[in-house]
Amino acid sequence: QVQLVESGGGLVQAGGSLRLSCAASGRTFSSYFMGWFRQAPGKEREFVALISTTGGTTLYSDSVKGRFTVSRDNAKNTVYLQMNSLKPEDTAVYYCAAAVSTISTRDSDYNYWGQGTQVTVSS
Repeated sequence: QVQLVESGGGLVQAGGSLRLSCAASGRTFSSYFMGWFRQAPGKEREFVALISTTGGTTLYSDSVKGRFTVSRDNAKNTVYLQMNSLKPEDTAVYYCAAAVSTISTRDSDYNYWGQGTQVTVSS
């Protein structure tokens, strides 16, 4: 069992940056594959980025590639999402999630979810 708590969301102007953090409880954080997803109003939740257990593998959706960077610090039980060059279409609730046994872009493969943090990008 792991609990995830996101932070770092807020209101930012287009072109600005935010860094989201996701703090995990438990002693097995380093064994989880971690993902970031987002859900905009009226839309389905979508994959944003993922990172492997050691951080050696990362993957991004096409919509954020080159602008967002996912990283993790296993000593701090925390995964990060650095978001640069933000656009109004990045406005959404951002969720971090942990997968026990697979590296995946599908939200159904993730076992644990945070409560989400709101990111709003104004034009």
